[in-house]
Amino acid sequence: MTRRLLAVHAHPDDESSKGAATYARYANQGDDVLVVSCTGGELGDVQNPALEPMAMAERDMAGLRRLEMQKAQQIMGIEHLWLGFRDSGLPEDGDPIDPGGFALIPLELSAAPLVRIIRRFRPHVLVTYDESGGYPHPDHIRTHEISMFALEAAADAERYPELGDPWQVKKVYYDRIFNAPRIRAVHESLVEDGDPLATEVAEMLEWMGDRPDLATTHIDVSDFLDVRDAALRAHASQVPPESRFFFLPNDTLRAAWPWEDFQLVTSTVAATLPESDLFAGITPDDALPEDAR
Repeated sequence: MTRRLLAVHAHPDDESSKGAATYARYANQGDDVLVVSCTGGELGDVQNPALEPMAMAERDMAGLRRLEMQKAQQIMGIEHLWLGFRDSGLPEDGDPIDPGGFALIPLELSAAPLVRIIRRFRPHVLVTYDESGGYPHPDHIRTHEISMFALEAAADAERYPELGDPWQVKKVYYDRIFNAPRIRAVHESLVEDGDPLATEVAEMLEWMGDRPDLATTHIDVSDFLDVRDAALRAHASQVPPESRFFFLPNDTLRAAWPWEDFQLVTSTVAATLPESDLFAGITPDDALPEDAR
């Protein structure tokens, strides 16, 4: 029986910094994993001054990011779809969002392609961002809004009837991978080992502040941390190759915090918390035959 996970992200590279090891783990064990990128990331700045295809980034950022996403997809072993909207950019305070950007498209319009995807792919689990978008980028906030709007609409036969038969997602999670307990555990491990990197991680922990620990579900990704790193590095325009924000030592992570973390926010099946599996509570009756599409 086939279990299906849908992850909805704002830009190419978000899927690799927020869940890549989890997606790779489930894909590796035979589950269907589909990542949707709401925008093409066209307005992203180059974050890597050593980027090799810098000329292409300056000429065709959208094309470069498609190539990067294709490489990351192959590394994770997942399926991927573009929702097709334009990056809204990250305006300075007081500056308007481009009216053609994803964040300003009316939900009734922008949700339609995601409703179609949900009804065709028929996921049991959907992963997205919380109300804040994880950080206040307008496309991240809109990704939360469109995800919640579309999963409700996809289950209602009276809404978007032309987009296929209704489908009820069983469980919805928010990404909680960047959390203070994780960074604190890594810091303590580095201090114990006398690793000078502990100072840099302490600064990261201070930056995170007193964020509440909202994670309910911890996925063991010990065997897929290197896959996550490779997927992240595929997005070379956006990820500095030596960034400690992304690349904490994997041996330390395996010992101190070998999980990626999520928050269960809605479920139509029985859930006992904390969980170690996004599909916990999904029964064979909920899963799909191998040939179901």
